[in-house]
Amino acid sequence: MCDYSLMAVPNRLAQEGEELVAHRFPTGSLGLASPADIKRVADPPAPIQRSFWCAVKDFFNPPKTEPVPAVCIPPGARLKLQDIPARLQHDLGVSPVEDVTFTQITAAVNSYRDAVRFPNGREVRLQELREGQRVTVLDLSAAEELDLERLREERAEFTYRLR
Repeated sequence: MCDYSLMAVPNRLAQEGEELVAHRFPTGSLGLASPADIKRVADPPAPIQRSFWCAVKDFFNPPKTEPVPAVCIPPGARLKLQDIPARLQHDLGVSPVEDVTFTQITAAVNSYRDAVRFPNGREVRLQELREGQRVTVLDLSAAEELDLERLREERAEFTYRLR
């Protein structure tokens, strides 16, 4: 779904047909995000010409910007993974573009568990992908039913540990 490290980041569920990219979040973890959201944060609107004192005030109180939301993928979803680096192609025996299945490799808390499974059975964690690597959401219908209560408990535990 979304690794524990992304629980502190705003997130949303993926939509079929959506184009995503691997993105490094402020937590240091690699996850999936919408290119439009990344561009929105990277290219804020041009500031309006204002008085000197307003500029000084804005310098000391910069406007708050919304962070890039993580896009969560349910286990079992089918994705098209593109731009697979040559090293991974060689190590995993795959081509530059592959249809993969999103999975979780462990149920352990506080560990990176989000991964993709290739048709040959090999798995790679999202953390091992290259930043900027493109992913297309092909099909969410095969996704496992989400256990929302378990996710709420995990999020509450994570929030408690941050205090």
